Amino acid sequence: MERPGCVLASRPSGERQREWSMKAFAVSLLGWVLVPLVALAQQSAPADLNTITGITVSGGTVEISGNKKPDFNSFTMTDPPRLVIDVSGAVFQGVDAEIPVANGTVTGIRTAMYGTESASIARILIGYEREVETDIQAAGSKLVVKVLGAGGGTAVAANTPPPQQQQGTAEIASATNTPTGANAQDAARAAASDRDAQDKAAKAAADAARADRENQEKAAAEAAARAKEDAESERKKQEEARLASQRQDAERRAAEEAAIAERKRQEEDARVAAKRAEDERRATEQAAAEAKRQQAEQAQASAKSSAEERRAAAQAAAEAKRAEAQAAAEAKRQQAEEARTAAADAKRQKAEEAQAAAQARREEQQQARVAAAEAKRQQAAEARERRQERTVASRESTARPSQGSAAAAPREARQSGGGSASSRRKTMTLVGFQQQPDSSRVFVRTNEPVRYTVNDAGNQVVLELENTRVVESNNTLPLDTHFFPSAVSRVEAVPGAGHTVRVVIQLKQGVRYQTRQEGGLITLDFPRPGR
Repeated sequence: MERPGCVLASRPSGERQREWSMKAFAVSLLGWVLVPLVALAQQSAPADLNTITGITVSGGTVEISGNKKPDFNSFTMTDPPRLVIDVSGAVFQGVDAEIPVANGTVTGIRTAMYGTESASIARILIGYEREVETDIQAAGSKLVVKVLGAGGGTAVAANTPPPQQQQGTAEIASATNTPTGANAQDAARAAASDRDAQDKAAKAAADAARADRENQEKAAAEAAARAKEDAESERKKQEEARLASQRQDAERRAAEEAAIAERKRQEEDARVAAKRAEDERRATEQAAAEAKRQQAEQAQASAKSSAEERRAAAQAAAEAKRAEAQAAAEAKRQQAEEARTAAADAKRQKAEEAQAAAQARREEQQQARVAAAEAKRQQAAEARERRQERTVASRESTARPSQGSAAAAPREARQSGGGSASSRRKTMTLVGFQQQPDSSRVFVRTNEPVRYTVNDAGNQVVLELENTRVVESNNTLPLDTHFFPSAVSRVEAVPGAGHTVRVVIQLKQGVRYQTRQEGGLITLDFPRPGR
């Protein structure tokens, strides 16, 4: 009689084995499909990406080169055999989308990128001729994939019994080892306990199968969406390829049309050249025929009679003389034409020389007029200067009696220079102001070195140039410099008494200054206020 416990324990073991196989397959499928999605979801936004710049194949070894240590996940696919490697935080640079190999082990390699810009994932799909076992190792910034053999991982997963089957086997063993002398009541309780455990295990397996099925459906939907995206990407690539092909066809047609047009042009040129050659040939044949006919006629004429020969000789001599006369006349005509041409050239050259001389005289007259006008302007300027000096002298002589005892004391000359200046009267040609980083400069330029004195009183400095005049009226216009960060607020040059020029420098506040003279240039440097 069979023991009830043994029957109850052994009956569901095959079903559990099938459920476990289905569960293992579902887990494997989920791993294959969801690993890229999990990698994308877990990928953070890196500061910089791993740039994959090359993929090389040597036999069964594939080497993937980047600029950083790779962070990768991998899974396999079948029918045909493929290995998929997803490198997180990576992009391709200079790597083709498809790399054909066909070396007996590796059929080819395809590359693609997906994810966001900050969390990009570079996918490498390696196709194999047959089912192989691979070893993936990271060596620095490189990823090395080697072919070891076929089928190892799958066989281990298939031969490992699930935990539930191990538990059932243990229960069967415990039930089998029950002593023969146990009573029927204990056996019934054990059988009931085994049945409850089996029911619970069956329910758990059903729940797991349902969850696995739901996960499979979800993974299948995601895989379908990804396949749709891949199909759309492939469609876009095909559309781009089609447009490129259309462009190439259009370019080819344009090139063919251009070649046809060029060929037609060449054919037309060849036809025209052939026609011209044919015309020339015909003309040559006609000339030869005409010459032959003339020779025949001459022979026939000479054969008629000697008189005609003499007449022909006379005619030939007359023709020769006439030809000589025509040649002489033509030579004489050419000489006359050359003489007329030479005379015309000589006449034209004389006319050009006369025109050049007239132009030179006009330029000399213009220069003379300009020189006279300049001399007249100089005389007027000197007269105006003399009038200004007389006016200033008159004003000073008029204002001197009204000052009385309240007049201020004369300023003292603090500085002077130009002791070696000549006695010629100088001309002030320029007065200016220049702002520098730490100071400001007032400069006066004369046509040659000049004697000068510098007086100051309070917030005013006066540079007086001896035996100097101002010719250009622009040099007497005041310079307003109050808006500069400078101690100088105004500069003005005015003609003074006794053939002098006074350059009055108004200061915002009294500061120390430096005076220099280099040739015909006098400079006064004022530091910035507060320095």
